[in-house]
Amino acid sequence: MDDHTQDNTVEPPASGSPTGWDAHRGTSNGWEHGTLRRAVIHGVRLYNTGEYHMAHDCFEVEWYNYGRGTTESAFLHGMVQVAAGTYKHVDFENDDGMRSLFHTALEYLSGLPSDYYGVDVNNVRSTLQAALDDPKALDGWKIELDGDRPVGTSPDYEYAERLG
Repeated sequence: MDDHTQDNTVEPPASGSPTGWDAHRGTSNGWEHGTLRRAVIHGVRLYNTGEYHMAHDCFEVEWYNYGRGTTESAFLHGMVQVAAGTYKHVDFENDDGMRSLFHTALEYLSGLPSDYYGVDVNNVRSTLQAALDDPKALDGWKIELDGDRPVGTSPDYEYAERLG
């Protein structure tokens, strides 16, 4: 673990034992990369609130912490594409753009553990696949985090605004 990805203020998962978490790990409060978990929490909540561009920014800024070829980079890059594709679909009614981004997202998310930093990656992949055939699969869909589908609150918006 790199010191720049540690954050001991990030809480343990609300449920389960996702990839990236180890209750016996002291640094980053049990998370291998605490800053990744923090970005995931805020990004997922903002996505689930319909703030796709802000969610994209949460994932993208954290993505820059990891080198090419890492699992962390693939996951975050995939989530960037998920948020961008949904943004294209919802805000611009550009389903061709959405499909292009979702194809790329599926490539990045392929082979990742099913519960990565609390995100139900299997559900993300299956929803993206369904949206390729019928974009309406995105209507009302929310990303699952720790067995829940949380929405954004003031701290999530404040986090995204600090990004830049």
